[in-house]
Amino acid sequence: MIIKRSPDIRYSDITPKQLYLSRRTFLAGLRVAGAALLGGKALADNKLNGITKSAFSTSEKVTPYDDVTHYNNYYEFGTQKEQPASLAQKLKTSPWTVKVEGAVNKPQVFDMDAIMKLAPLEERIYRHRCVEAWSIVVPWVGFPLNVLIKKVEPTEKAKFVAFQTVLERGIMLSEGEAGIPLPYVEGLRTDEAMHPLAILCVGMYGEALPKQDGAPVRLVVPWKYGFKSIKSIVKIKFVEKQPPTTWNITNAREYGFYSNVNPEIDHPRWSQASERRLGEFFRRKTLMFNGYGDQVAHLYAGMDLRK
Repeated sequence: MIIKRSPDIRYSDITPKQLYLSRRTFLAGLRVAGAALLGGKALADNKLNGITKSAFSTSEKVTPYDDVTHYNNYYEFGTQKEQPASLAQKLKTSPWTVKVEGAVNKPQVFDMDAIMKLAPLEERIYRHRCVEAWSIVVPWVGFPLNVLIKKVEPTEKAKFVAFQTVLERGIMLSEGEAGIPLPYVEGLRTDEAMHPLAILCVGMYGEALPKQDGAPVRLVVPWKYGFKSIKSIVKIKFVEKQPPTTWNITNAREYGFYSNVNPEIDHPRWSQASERRLGEFFRRKTLMFNGYGDQVAHLYAGMDLRK
């Protein structure tokens, strides 16, 4: 047996604190019973109605709800994984609007009622890969982002789509505390955003999104590292030039704009060749494009994937 010294152990190899402490009973008490309703699609118990199953789903075992809702990257509500589950409850998610602007023929402001009426809700069980070498499988609830994009009619200048997270001073951490510039921003090429795998997400596990997981509306892009799937969106802007993204601004050496899952390229501080599914002990091989290569590889034909 090889016994590693503590400096040799990566953070991603450490068992999540909440799994070790078996706090299921306590954690259940943190769930907010009276969460904000999303239009006419939700019941008082936070359940979402009218959800259909999607053919895009993986058949892999779903990660337990408590793990996905109590091991989060949401730096505005804490830099430790267990913090957002409690600190994010301060965020007011109703009423909520998403402003869509820029190079479009029909700029609009959508409230959550309008968003919920854009398309039928689908459950999509997606793999989700974190750059820290852990992964999850989540039954997200939402619809293709391209539905919203078609509503606003992008112009020929709309080469990229920029996204912005809500910023609530006094509720969220300061930039100094969070260690990142705020508000959180992300971006995609427009053809990536139009891909049917990219979804505008309003729920998970058949319920409305918890606040720590990006309520009331977030992006999910399953072939990219998790930080590309921006939470709590308030603005979407279509632009001609590649937009800035938070982690690329913070540390360009480690976080590129595209951030497609590529196990052949090591993160500067660890290997990306394997991952550990949250709640499991053994590691598994990381898949190119997180296993979605057949669907998305054509988007990057001719590009140097090592970059």
